[in-house]
Amino acid sequence: MKLVVFGLSVSSSWGNGHATLWRGLIRALTGLGHRVVFFERDMPYYAEHRDLFELPGGGLVLYPEWEEARRRAQRELAEADVGIVTSYCPDAIAASETVLSSPARVRCFYDLDTGVTIGRLQAGRAPEYIPQRGLGDFDLVLSYTGGQALAQLKTRLGARHVAPLYGSVDPQTHHPAPPEERFRADLSYLCTYAADRQASLEDLFIEPARRRPDLRFVIGGSQYPGDFPWSENIFFIPHVPPAEHPAFYCSSRLTLSVTRAAMAAMGYCPSGRLFEAAACGAPILSDDWDGLDYFFEPGVEIQIARTTGHVMDALAKSPEDLARIGRAGRERVLASHTAERRALELENILEAAISLPVETAGNAEC
Repeated sequence: MKLVVFGLSVSSSWGNGHATLWRGLIRALTGLGHRVVFFERDMPYYAEHRDLFELPGGGLVLYPEWEEARRRAQRELAEADVGIVTSYCPDAIAASETVLSSPARVRCFYDLDTGVTIGRLQAGRAPEYIPQRGLGDFDLVLSYTGGQALAQLKTRLGARHVAPLYGSVDPQTHHPAPPEERFRADLSYLCTYAADRQASLEDLFIEPARRRPDLRFVIGGSQYPGDFPWSENIFFIPHVPPAEHPAFYCSSRLTLSVTRAAMAAMGYCPSGRLFEAAACGAPILSDDWDGLDYFFEPGVEIQIARTTGHVMDALAKSPEDLARIGRAGRERVLASHTAERRALELENILEAAISLPVETAGNAEC
């Protein structure tokens, strides 16, 4: 199949989790014989931190404004099997119009931020990446979040056919690596700043750092505000590119995963960082949310922390216990959550959508 994707960014991993996911998924799809063309608006802040310049086996189209990309998009879609628009695509509305008017056999919307989407709708604010008519015109809607989010996409946005496509990890990028002194930590946290994660971060990272000034805590990520409550034993690395993620995770005794509040409220919302850390064999400490046990077995493949006390207990575990959890987590992610596994799932979902009768999954006027 040929897939044409209109997304946030695949060329820069700075300040977004979409890029790493798409890189692994595209590599796996091309390995299955498919071709992917990715359209990305050339934003200055991504251009400054660009760490990918071409898609092997696919095509990367960087454009300054939508009008300059429209004709190329129409040409690519004219010979495409699948057209996909994602959440937070800067030109999602225009791209949706182009995809929906194209002859692509499956016109798809992939919401990589479903919790945020539903949260905004509940607050009476329509997300800027959702067409005014909702999602009912798309043949297929994919969701990064499962559980109740799937029903919400139908009832609130009119989606007709919905399927979860969870995050994943590329084992070629994320794998055990030698530790590095600059990343050394008793507890690490790798994620872009988000205000709705701050309350959990206070309990699960900042307060433990205050209680244990003898330990070293490391945060890697971008967009952290100047008034973030740093302490002397919290060390900050402004941006960690994907190539350095393995060393970052493998330099920690324990690494923390905190889910955005809107995503956690929906459940079944594994972050890409969760799979990345597990693939590196790092012992993971995660906040709790409904459905977490669908992806990892708590206490065996991952540790759960609901309070500061739980973090303190985890930090007190022996190196042997932590290593055992890290090994089990890696075994689980390699068996169930790789980009190759997700590519096969996506292939099956798309083939099922293509096989639907034309009057159900075909052009809107049929």
